[in-house]
Amino acid sequence: MMAPTNSGAFTGQGRSASGSDGDRGWLGVGRAHGKAILLGEHAVVYGAPALAIPVPQLTVTANATRVLCPGDGADRVSFAMTGPGSASATTLATDGLRRLVADFKDMTGVSGRMCVDVLIDCTIPQGRGLGSSAACARAAVLAFAELFDRRLDAKAVFDLVQASENDAHGRASGIDALATGSASPILFRSGTARELPIAMPGNGGRHSPERSDGHTAASRTFGFDGVFVIADSGVSGCTKDAVDLLRRQFERNPEAQTEFVGRVSRLTNAATLDLVRGRPGDFGTRLTENHRLLREVGLSTDRIDALVDTALAAGSLGAKISGGGLGGCMIALAGEPRTAEAVVRRLHAAGAVRTWVVAAGRFTRHAN
Repeated sequence: MMAPTNSGAFTGQGRSASGSDGDRGWLGVGRAHGKAILLGEHAVVYGAPALAIPVPQLTVTANATRVLCPGDGADRVSFAMTGPGSASATTLATDGLRRLVADFKDMTGVSGRMCVDVLIDCTIPQGRGLGSSAACARAAVLAFAELFDRRLDAKAVFDLVQASENDAHGRASGIDALATGSASPILFRSGTARELPIAMPGNGGRHSPERSDGHTAASRTFGFDGVFVIADSGVSGCTKDAVDLLRRQFERNPEAQTEFVGRVSRLTNAATLDLVRGRPGDFGTRLTENHRLLREVGLSTDRIDALVDTALAAGSLGAKISGGGLGGCMIALAGEPRTAEAVVRRLHAAGAVRTWVVAAGRFTRHAN
C-alpha cells in the first residue's frame, strides 16, 4: 500500500507569515478537484474497499489572504465561496471549516492570531456526491500551509481534511479526503489508498506512483481503456442522511450489514482486477450489480434509476448511482468515445441537467 497521498504534491511553500498583524497582501493558494466513486460507497464506511476516480475538470481553488486583526485579541478567519455563474461570493460558516482552522493551528504550531480571508472558487456542484466539501477543505488546508509557510506531508493533509469531513458528514470514510487530491484512480481501504497506474487526463496519460518511503517506483501503466460519463440528476443528495439511513437498517438487522459489506467487497475487489487486466466489459457489469445492491438498501431514487436504465440502453457497459445517494449523480462506463457521446445525448434527453466525461487509457485525449 502507498502513502495516503502524494506528499510531494501537498507541501506548503509560501512566504513566511510571521510578520505583524498589520501586514497585508500575503497570499496562499491551494487547489483540489472533484471525484466520483466507482464502487464501494457506504460499504467503505464499514471496512470494505472502494474505487474512485478524479474528475479534474471540476476544480477548486482557495485563496487565503492575511488581513488586519481586530483589537479584541481573537482570531478572525472568514470563508466565502464563489463559482460558475455566481455574481458575488457567499459566506461559508460550516462546522467543518471552523474545525479546520483550530486543527491547523494546533497541528502546525501557528502562534499568535490567524486573521485571514479565504475565498474558495468551487466548480463542484454541492450535494451531488462529487467531493465538494472535501475538495474545499483540502484547498483551504493547502492555502493555509502556503500562507503560513508550513510544510505538510500527505498524512497531515489527510488528517486535517478528514476531521473537517467528519464534522460535515457525521462519519466519513476518508475516500473523499484522498481522492480530491489524487490525479489517478485510487483503491481505498481503511484510511489508506493505492493509486492505480491507469492513464487519466490529470496524470498526463502516465503514472509513476510514489512509494510510502518517498521514492518513485518504476512507471507501469495498466491497459484499461474506457470513458466514464457522470450525469447530474438535478436533485441534491445528503450523505449524512444516507449514512444514517443505512446505519439504522444495520442496527435492526446486523446480518444485512454483513451481507451488504461482503457482497460489495467482492464486487470491488473483482472490479479492481478488471481495471488491472484491462477488462472494461466485466468492470461495467460490476458497476451495474453494485447499483442493484445500493438500490435494494434504499439509497437510489426513481430519477437515478431512470438515468441508469437510459445509460444502459444507450450502450453503456455498466452504470450506477455514485456518491452518497438519495439524489446526486450516476456514473456510466462507455467502451469508446463515440458511445460516450451517444450516452451523453440520451442522458440529457432523459432529464440529466449536466454531464461530465472522464476518459481513461488511450482515450484520454478525448477528455473535456
